[in-house]
Amino acid sequence: MCQHQPSCPTAESADRESARRVAHHPEQGWSLLCNGVLLFEDTGELLPDGRVIAPHRPLDTGQVTTAA
Repeated sequence: MCQHQPSCPTAESADRESARRVAHHPEQGWSLLCNGVLLFEDTGELLPDGRVIAPHRPLDTGQVTTAA
């Protein structure tokens, strides 16, 4: 699906979220990535084959470490 060079990660790759956005609708809370993944603002994903990836953002922001 991807025509970029170098190619974007596939929908099956662990780094699939780093693919380029081809459509972005922040008012609706989703983006379509070049690899066919629908990425939602809550970090959930819908893969091209219909599989659902549950939201995976940190729930406890007190545990987040920032660089000094």
